[in-house]
Amino acid sequence: MAQVIPYGSLNTQAILAPGAIVQIKPPAVTTINGVPTNIIGAVGSATWGAVNTPVICGSMNEFVRNFGYPVARQYDLGTFVNAATINFASYILGVRVTDGTDTAASATVLDVTTPTPVTGMTVTAIYTGSLGNTISVILSQGSAQNTFKVTVAMPNNPITEIFDNISGSGATLWANIVAAINMGQNSVRGPSRLIVATVGSSTAAPAIASYTLSGGTDGASSITAADMIGLDTSPRSGMYALRGSQASVVSLVDLDTPSTYPTQQAYGDSEGSFMMLVGPPGQTLSQAQTAKNTAGLNDYNVKFLVGDWCYFFDSFNNVTRLISPQGFVAGAYSALAPNDSLLNKQLLGIVATQTTMSGTPYTQADIVFACSNGLDFIFNPSPGGNYFALQTGQNTSSNALERMDAFTRLTNYLAYSIASAIGAYIGQLQNPTVRNDAAAAIRSFLLSLYQLGYIGDVNFPTQAAKAFSVILDSSNNPSIRVSEGYMQADIQVVDYAVIRNFIVNLQNGVPSLNSVIRAPVN
Repeated sequence: MAQVIPYGSLNTQAILAPGAIVQIKPPAVTTINGVPTNIIGAVGSATWGAVNTPVICGSMNEFVRNFGYPVARQYDLGTFVNAATINFASYILGVRVTDGTDTAASATVLDVTTPTPVTGMTVTAIYTGSLGNTISVILSQGSAQNTFKVTVAMPNNPITEIFDNISGSGATLWANIVAAINMGQNSVRGPSRLIVATVGSSTAAPAIASYTLSGGTDGASSITAADMIGLDTSPRSGMYALRGSQASVVSLVDLDTPSTYPTQQAYGDSEGSFMMLVGPPGQTLSQAQTAKNTAGLNDYNVKFLVGDWCYFFDSFNNVTRLISPQGFVAGAYSALAPNDSLLNKQLLGIVATQTTMSGTPYTQADIVFACSNGLDFIFNPSPGGNYFALQTGQNTSSNALERMDAFTRLTNYLAYSIASAIGAYIGQLQNPTVRNDAAAAIRSFLLSLYQLGYIGDVNFPTQAAKAFSVILDSSNNPSIRVSEGYMQADIQVVDYAVIRNFIVNLQNGVPSLNSVIRAPVN
């Protein structure tokens, strides 16, 4: 009898009976797929939605469905997402936080008993927040005779929920209505995504009526820095709810509290996330330097945006508002290739900054000061023209070789892409085949980046060997280390440098008489 089994699951020393055996081998070289670099993690308040849970938002329409409309207040998640999506962000993980006072809207649904109707059921919004106060619940006659229908709707939700042909009488009817809402009726009409229902005490028929939920609150009036940071214990909350999410850029919306900077830095280092820190509105460069130095920020995973906030037209509230620069910057970073810098790249949606509005522009000396101290800010004009852009493109590291934002993003991309693949080798025997496969996988990944133009030596553009090297052999894996269970790969990668200065040597002038060659006179 023939057997077909996965490769590696056959003990060849235990084969006694004759027969054909086919082992299915995986590809010879493990493929390393680069981790995504377009995921933004953002923490802030909202009028609806799950709390302390990352929720995907690929557009403002999706954000509104998941979290409600932007609100003109500090820590507002919708405002950040609006600024980010204008700058081409397409994958935002939003984490809603509250101050603990948030409540869910509700309504009491009554029967036909007169003169005092009795509660047949209570409906409660599935999430807390003021947007729940817009939910309507309508009880009407069902499509079939002697049945009832429940219609649930919310203005920002494009899908109206209809639970039809609910039959029964007395308390049984109310129980059936509650079950339809909470459990759904079939594979097409599942449970409500807007409300949950609890049965009341009525034994009479429902009144044909419409109800609007009320009493929902956002819990956003007294959010603190501690709410935004959250807890790193199960269940995680705030910033820590983003752990393991692969968010390459993270912003705690409008959080300008200096005491939180070291904690945000530590999170960025642990997750490989580029943290967008910001100073308070109206902050000067000198004040930003003091705040940065006091917090001990000297890290390539931290971006310090000076508190020169931006004026932005909020189309949802029809008002021009002063908002943090975080959304514009994070959105633009997510749309860039991981090897690119945001220096001098146009940022969209900015009407003005506090500095440009005041008519007191930054000087060349100010920009030098910001460069020397690991600060960055948005300003117009920029080196490339009259548009708003970051002026230094730096992180907070004082190391000249790692201070550029391109270093941060490419380094994290390389490290986490490789880390996501090498786990497959744990538990295997370190033999020549495994070593060669691992080295080949890493080389193949780096070669693809070289061919894409992500890495390389500009002075040797056609030589891949100048772009990277991978050593995984006996030279860096001595027998004693191998016997202890270690396998080591030493990798070097050459990044393309970001152009910070373009020097042109121009010579011009009228030639002197001595330099003119005169033709002989005949």
